Amino acid sequence: MLNIFNHTKIPLYCSTDILVIGAGSAGCAAALAAAKQKIFSVMIIERYGFPGGTSTQMLDTFYGFFTPGETPRKVAGGIPDVVVNELDKTGDIFLRPNTYGAGTGVNYNPEKLKLVWDNLIQHAGINYLLHTTLVDVVETGEQNICIVWNKGGFFKIIAKRVIDASGDADFCHLAGFKCEIAGENEPAQSLTTTFRMSNVDLNEYEKAGGKKMLQQKMNDAVAEAVHPLPRKEGSAHEMNAAKCISTVAVKVSGYSALKANELTSAEIEGRRQAFIFEKFFKEEVPGYQDADIIGLSHQIGVRETRRVYGEYRLTKEDCMAANISADSILLCGAPIEDHRMGKSGESETYWQYVPGNVVYGVPYGTIVPKNSFTTWMVGRCFSATHDAHASCRSMAQTMSMGQAAGLAAVLSLQKNCAANNIEVKILQQQLHDIGAVLELPVATADTTRNGWKNNF
Repeated sequence: MLNIFNHTKIPLYCSTDILVIGAGSAGCAAALAAAKQKIFSVMIIERYGFPGGTSTQMLDTFYGFFTPGETPRKVAGGIPDVVVNELDKTGDIFLRPNTYGAGTGVNYNPEKLKLVWDNLIQHAGINYLLHTTLVDVVETGEQNICIVWNKGGFFKIIAKRVIDASGDADFCHLAGFKCEIAGENEPAQSLTTTFRMSNVDLNEYEKAGGKKMLQQKMNDAVAEAVHPLPRKEGSAHEMNAAKCISTVAVKVSGYSALKANELTSAEIEGRRQAFIFEKFFKEEVPGYQDADIIGLSHQIGVRETRRVYGEYRLTKEDCMAANISADSILLCGAPIEDHRMGKSGESETYWQYVPGNVVYGVPYGTIVPKNSFTTWMVGRCFSATHDAHASCRSMAQTMSMGQAAGLAAVLSLQKNCAANNIEVKILQQQLHDIGAVLELPVATADTTRNGWKNNF
C-alpha cells in the first residue's frame, strides 16, 4: 500500500457499496451482475474513454464459449450470452471456425461492442465513470478508500466491496495483496499490436489456399529472410466489415508492461512490426496486393503482468485433469496457448489441449485474494500459474469470472460475510439461475450460423 496521499485533503467523489475497477469484459460483467438485483449501489471506473478493454482495444473475437474439437460444446453463459445476443440483434457477429483447433470463436464488431457495453451499463443504473485511473489505495477493510485521478483532479471513492478488473491487478497491488509478476518464474507471454487491413480480396485469398497458404508464405519468408517477420505463424481473419481483415501476427518479447519505459519501447516495436507485415502481405499474399493497414490496436496487447495469489491457485495439473471441483464457478475447455520465445530465438506459440477436448472447472478461490475480506479480482489477474493462466484467459472465461464476483460481492453484503467466506453453493445456484454453465452439457452445440439462436 503506497499511502502517498493525505486523503483527508482530497475531495470525496462518492461512496458506493460495490466498486469495480476496470471496464474490460470481466469488469463490465462484474458490474452488471452486481447491479442485477438492484439492492446495492454499483460503480465502475475505466481509464480509457470507452469500455471493453482487450475486447474493444485490440481484438474482435470472443474465445472460450465452445470446447475445441469436432463436437464442440458451449461452456459459458449468463451475462456473456446477453452481450452476444445484443450484438446478434444488429447482425454484428458471426462464428469463426476453430483457429489452430482452439475452439469456435465469436467474431464481433468491436466498435458496436463499445456501444453494447455502454447501453447495458447505463440501463442497469450503474455509476459509470470513464477517463478515470486508480492511483492509490489508502485504506482497506470495512471501507476501502481509493484515490483516483481524472481531468478534474484527484478524488477519493469509498467502497464497501471492491472488484479488481484492472488487468494489471492495480488495486490488489496497491492494497498489499501478494502477486506474482509475469516473468519471475517463467518467461512472460509476448505482447501483440494487432492491426486491420482494408480492400482485401478474400475470394482470391481463399482460392490461393487461405490459412494454409498464409502459413507456408510466413514460413518461407522467415526461412529465406525475404521479410524480417518476428514469427513463422500468425492469423489473419475476416472481420465484420466487407473486405477487411484483422490479425494476431505481431509478437514483441522481453518487455515488462508494468514499466512505462519498457512499454514505450514495446509500443514502438509493435508498430514497426505491423508495417513489416503490411509489406509482406502486399508483396507475397494473393488477395492483399491492394490492401493497406487502416488501424492499429488502441495500445499493444498485454497477455499477463501481475497474477494475484488467491485462496486457491489454478494450476496446469488442474487444467489437464479435466476435473470440475465442488466449488467451481465456471468452466473452461480452452487449450494452454502460451505465446513465448522459442528455443532458437524466434517467437513461437506452445499449445497443450485438455485431454479429450472436454473441460475443467475453475474454483471460487481463484477470484479471491488470499485473506481477503472485501476484495475480488477477475480477468487476467486472477489466481493461476503461468501455464493455467495461458488456458483460462479467454474472454468467455473472464466474463464468467466477472459475473461470479459481482454476485459474490452482493452475497457478501447481504450476509455481512467476508469474500473468502461466501457460501459457494448459494453463489452457484445464483449463477445457474442467470444462465451460467457449471456442468459440461451432454448435447453438442450447433456452431453453424443458423443454430445461433438456440445457443444464445
